[in-house]
Parts: sequence; structure tokens; C-alpha cells
Amino acid sequence: MASQAPVTDRILGAVRHTHGCDLDTLAESVPELTWNQVFLEIDRLSRQGEILVTCSAGGRYMIQLPEHTKDSTTHNILP
Repeated sequence: MASQAPVTDRILGAVRHTHGCDLDTLAESVPELTWNQVFLEIDRLSRQGEILVTCSAGGRYMIQLPEHTKDSTTHNILP
């Protein structure tokens, strides 16, 4: 029997693949997991700062990976 990827890897992979989606769409994209498993892992990943959960104007919870903000330091080195 082949081993399955951990729940975290499957959820992060699905979020990366969709470039962000709502919670229900995410749960549907990993049918081997229950909605509760997805919700609990999203909660844990959000608390750790690995994903960003926001509420859209329509009241849906949107899941995406955190983006680098303009405040993050970027250095360009000139030759």
C-alpha cells in the first residue's frame, strides 16, 4: 500500500495549485480528507503564519499563501 502525503502537504499543495481559493473549494480539491480535517489544518497553518485566511465580501473564507509585502527587505546588487 502506498503511503499518502501528510495532510499539511496535501493542503499546501492544493492552495499553491489554485493560487488561493475559498475553504469549500479547498475541501473539495482534497476529497481524501474530510471537511473537518481541512478546517483543523487550515486553522493550525493560519496560526503558524503559513497561510492567510481572510473573509471575502460575500462572507466566504478565502485561503491563500502569504505574499511578500512591500515592507519586506529586498536588496538589488548592482555590478
